[in-house]
Amino acid sequence: MKVLFASSEAYPFAMSGGLADVAGALPKALRKRFIGCRVVLPLYSSIPEEMRQKMTFLCNITVPVSWRRQYCGVFEAHVDGVIYYLIDNQYYFKRDGLYGHYDDAERFAFFSRAVLEIIPHIGFTPDIIHCNDWQTSLIPIYLDAFYKYDSLYSNIKTVFTIHNIQYQGKYGYELTGDVLGIPEECQSLLEYDNCINFMKGAIQCSDKITTVSPTYSREILDPYYSHGLDNILNQFTYKLTGIVNGIDTEVYNPETDPLIFKNYSVEDKKNKAVNKKMLQEELGLPVNKDVPVIGIVTRLVKHKGIDLVKCVFEDLLKADIQFAILGSGEWEFETFFHEMSEKYPNKVGLKLGFNPMLAHKIYAGADIFLMPSQSEPCGLAQMVALRYGTIPIVRETGGLNDTIRDSGDGEGNGFTFKSYNAHDMENTVWRALQGYSDKQGWATLVDRAMKCDNSWKSSANAYIGLYKELLSK
Repeated sequence: MKVLFASSEAYPFAMSGGLADVAGALPKALRKRFIGCRVVLPLYSSIPEEMRQKMTFLCNITVPVSWRRQYCGVFEAHVDGVIYYLIDNQYYFKRDGLYGHYDDAERFAFFSRAVLEIIPHIGFTPDIIHCNDWQTSLIPIYLDAFYKYDSLYSNIKTVFTIHNIQYQGKYGYELTGDVLGIPEECQSLLEYDNCINFMKGAIQCSDKITTVSPTYSREILDPYYSHGLDNILNQFTYKLTGIVNGIDTEVYNPETDPLIFKNYSVEDKKNKAVNKKMLQEELGLPVNKDVPVIGIVTRLVKHKGIDLVKCVFEDLLKADIQFAILGSGEWEFETFFHEMSEKYPNKVGLKLGFNPMLAHKIYAGADIFLMPSQSEPCGLAQMVALRYGTIPIVRETGGLNDTIRDSGDGEGNGFTFKSYNAHDMENTVWRALQGYSDKQGWATLVDRAMKCDNSWKSSANAYIGLYKELLSK
């Protein structure tokens, strides 16, 4: 079985969010299970030089973009046993940032056509093209419109994964001909709710649709979560399934992680206390092993539940606790937490921005990890926190609901609340703090958390089962 994994980002080349982690880890897990999986992504100018050194030039072709043809260079790189193809076009990809440009529709239309056009030139004809999010959602449409008549492509199946339904690739009708090059008879595939919607087209044309957790696959059928796509999704529920993401347990491993202060393991946790002490020092907090440290590593935006945190933050600070906060986002929240760190310097340690090294240190050094998302398709942070023995507090939504079970039953691995309500979240924090005060019970909970298996093993097996089902039809 051969799978070509098409993604707009992939670790360790280009990263902006959880998609990069998935594109870096799932193909590796599939390869370990003897699935021939390769990855294709754009060759962005931001790709680090050390990764560029691993690339070799394979070939160059031209790719149709509506009525014109554009240069496409193909580079190959081998990382951790996985072959990556990087699509080069400096006009489209030599820019600051991965997304947010005025012509993103054209950039990723080019990329989608390039994924299909390179197949005769790379010596790898996939059985399945696995597409991810709106940036690759034109691939199933182009495959049906332009390539299915060719024997090289006629048996290729497509899987489309929705990582976040909020971002759909919505544009005006004027793009269909001059930019996307969609034949007139196929334009209805993209039309939805008075605009062109890339994701809607992929939902309709792909052979299978997946989301990144079982709960999220059910949630997006509801208008509250679907961002307008519930009508089309409810028509195609027969090809929709949810498979929870895993985490790369080699990258996130407290025994070997070079980014944390001191390594430790589930068998010998004493250095977790050292990580806590050194985290307190780094953030300018008083060093006190008995004060619980609550970590927050997130984008500071409403749908991550930061408005709930803001609502009750000063009430929580009445307790003998400390916060270790890392993130950036909306001005309202950045300003609020900056003011809190100035007002309560002995209780709030704040770093604004994106800092992977500090993120790892918070996972390892905090006692509790707060993640009260309004919606969370899968979430990786809560699983990473478990891996480091830092107990999550989460809202029961999406992948948070599938990976964290409330410890009130004596068997769970964290603390959960259901309603999107600041005081429900606050009450759950108080429950966690009460649990922390029971040192023996907390040690048992930490042990249970670190033994949770959130590797890609079961998730990769689920994808293999999905691929086999698709190819047997």
